[in-house]
Amino acid sequence: MRPEIAVLDIQGQYRVYTEFYRAEAADKTIILVNGSMATTASFAQTVKNLHPQFNVVLYDQPYAGRSKIHNKHERMLTKEVEGQILLELIEHFCAEHVLSFSWGGAATLQALAQRPRRIEKAVISSFSPVINEPMRDYLERGVDYLGNLDRHRVGHLVNDTIGKHLPSLFKRFNYRHVSSLAEHEYGQMHFHISHVLNSDRQCYLKAAKNIQVPVLFVNGEWDEYTSANDARLFANHVPHSSFSTIRATGHFLDMEHKAACRDSRQALLEFLRPGQHDGRLRPHQPQDQHALAI
Repeated sequence: MRPEIAVLDIQGQYRVYTEFYRAEAADKTIILVNGSMATTASFAQTVKNLHPQFNVVLYDQPYAGRSKIHNKHERMLTKEVEGQILLELIEHFCAEHVLSFSWGGAATLQALAQRPRRIEKAVISSFSPVINEPMRDYLERGVDYLGNLDRHRVGHLVNDTIGKHLPSLFKRFNYRHVSSLAEHEYGQMHFHISHVLNSDRQCYLKAAKNIQVPVLFVNGEWDEYTSANDARLFANHVPHSSFSTIRATGHFLDMEHKAACRDSRQALLEFLRPGQHDGRLRPHQPQDQHALAI
């Protein structure tokens, strides 16, 4: 299962590395949105859960992964800019669905609030509108370690908090990845977390009020940082919202163990398959080619 790879030009401002997993029998396309400090590699299991039932699109933010060598990193990206990039990619790939993980939910909510005409359903996983005490502690320590470029502590912070239920192999991979990021990536994460800590706590709920398509919120039963109970606050703001709690798992859901992977896949497919939570139906007009911009 090899993807079609391209680096796309986004309005002449950013270059975005993309992977397109085409499935000949699929008539719907879903685009996946990374969490902070993550790359397309983080979605390896999720791709297996969704392909070949769907065409699947992955991408790296301009400052991360395989996109970063194509960009100058002259300014920090806001969640609004990341939301606009997502909207451009939705149009390019003619995507009907979007799925986000963790802080990728912030950009996804911004994009969905613009009511993109193609999107029929969305999944927001491991995200909540609340900065609770465990999350605040995680973010405040993160700001400190990132600001001081303390790579060792940043690497261990992720594994000791949101990643504490991951298998040891994944923890080693996490530490190696997070502790070796470029300085501008640490700067971007510092900027993002600082904004989260100091911004209007209602900003995600305000964006959610404009969303008209069905949205499934998926959280882990053991996730104390973006808890299932906190995520249910979206019920009062997203008219067509539903919720799924993956039992005996934490923040990283399908990466943590086989049962969590199975249950995550089932929750996704039951929500996304035709006839479930029908949204606005539109004709599918896939592009014949995955365009290479540069």
